Amino acid sequence: MGVPYSKSLLYDDEHQTYKKAFPDQFRYDYAVSREQKNAAGQKMYIQTKMAEYAEELWDLMQDEKTHVYMCGLKGMESGMVECFGPIAEKNGLVWTEFAKAMKKADRYHVEVY
Repeated sequence: MGVPYSKSLLYDDEHQTYKKAFPDQFRYDYAVSREQKNAAGQKMYIQTKMAEYAEELWDLMQDEKTHVYMCGLKGMESGMVECFGPIAEKNGLVWTEFAKAMKKADRYHVEVY
């Protein structure tokens, strides 16, 4: 989840409850842009947080039980391309086509404005 300030975190209590109840099946992380820095010392945005786990996230997306939920500013979609485009290409795929297939399988859920 990405937010500008930690006081803006949504559903943190629920995330903690799910993590406690399902430690091997539920994982979450936050990108708090005005409070955290990435390895290059820049603001931590959701795409930079995802990049830290890109290979692991890509592997998870290969599992048909994995769902991706993205909600927020439309610009976040370009962050997905930036993060997963090179990995998809390395695996002989095109990210946009892979994302379309996930959407068709009802595993990629996007609500942006």
